[in-house]
Amino acid sequence: MTKKKILLLENIHPGAKNRLEANGFQVQLETISFADDELVAKAKGFQAIGIRSKTQITKSVLAQLPDIEAVGCFCIGTDQVDLDFANEIGLPVFNAPYSNTRSVAELVLCEMIALSRHLADRTMQMHKGQWQKSADGANEVRGKTLGIIGYGHIGSQLSVIAESLGVHVIYYDVVKKLPLGNARVCETLHECLAQSDFISLHVPDTSLTQGMMGESEIKCMKAGSYLINASRGKVVDIPALARALKSKHLSGAAIDVFPVEPASNKEPFISEIQELENVILTPHIGGSTIEAQEAIGQEVAESFTRYFYSGATTGAVNFPQVDVAMPRDYPRILNIHRNVPGVLGEVNGIISALKGNIVAQHLSTDARLGYLAIDLGVSDPQEVAKRISALPTSIRTRVVSERK
Repeated sequence: MTKKKILLLENIHPGAKNRLEANGFQVQLETISFADDELVAKAKGFQAIGIRSKTQITKSVLAQLPDIEAVGCFCIGTDQVDLDFANEIGLPVFNAPYSNTRSVAELVLCEMIALSRHLADRTMQMHKGQWQKSADGANEVRGKTLGIIGYGHIGSQLSVIAESLGVHVIYYDVVKKLPLGNARVCETLHECLAQSDFISLHVPDTSLTQGMMGESEIKCMKAGSYLINASRGKVVDIPALARALKSKHLSGAAIDVFPVEPASNKEPFISEIQELENVILTPHIGGSTIEAQEAIGQEVAESFTRYFYSGATTGAVNFPQVDVAMPRDYPRILNIHRNVPGVLGEVNGIISALKGNIVAQHLSTDARLGYLAIDLGVSDPQEVAKRISALPTSIRTRVVSERK
């Protein structure tokens, strides 16, 4: 297989580059993000692109990059990619849903304790030379109730860690999730909000979650409670949060993500909740630990490797799932096609006409796409792939063989 070229942006951990190069890819690593025409110019000629949270892979960008075969988000979120259009043109988008869960959970736990003890305020006062020794408003987290909104990879891990400190855990999720430890599920969001001393948000950025913590939801929170958001910036109505903090309905907040964030470290940050009492503000660093970034780099690098060498799409967020091992002894034809009746019959007809022997065949579909992997005993797999590619239903077709 000709060396695939992969572009990695936004200072992705160098471990990803090292692993991809060790697996036979040609990799270019950039420390910054690019936008629109500049991004298109930079990514021309590459077969895959890796990003973090700032780079926007829009429909317009993808339409101008016909060589791109896969996109990797070296983070959990994928809302910075037009997933619908990527699916339409046969591009799997991979992310790293597991690698930074511990780092985010640890930050949230740290913030719970810091908010309970007003540590941010006390630290700032000390830097200004003020000695404010007092127990007023300071509490242990032991025995308090943590409400987790979104009981996925991060929320469930936070649940386990918090319980080890004697914190009671309740949670709400739109999808039925099995509770871990002694955690208890709430039937509604408002039930969870009303019973919690701390609310921690761990939801994706969707039309359902944008603004989900608005004026009425914040008013539903227990008086004197705390709000922590390390999920997505558009989930919380910041002006409503500012009002709740100023009125003392909430005793504090820790916010790591914002509706609008600076494009680089050189731009200023402005928010309505700056300078407010007992408010911890961090610059989207929930998953920014050396351990998490290295693990993310390895996870997405492995997804790229498996996709290009075997065709496996396990973990792609917008694509039919096919989990296949590396091909051995026989070439493998991979075909992405429109999901309409009769495609498999046409493909098998081509193979039969060319005297091919199907050793193994895997088909997975979604509403729009079909993804087919065929291990084939035939003298000329390229000719088979050429004819399959010529079908009016075909979007992308390629051949992979065992890696030597």
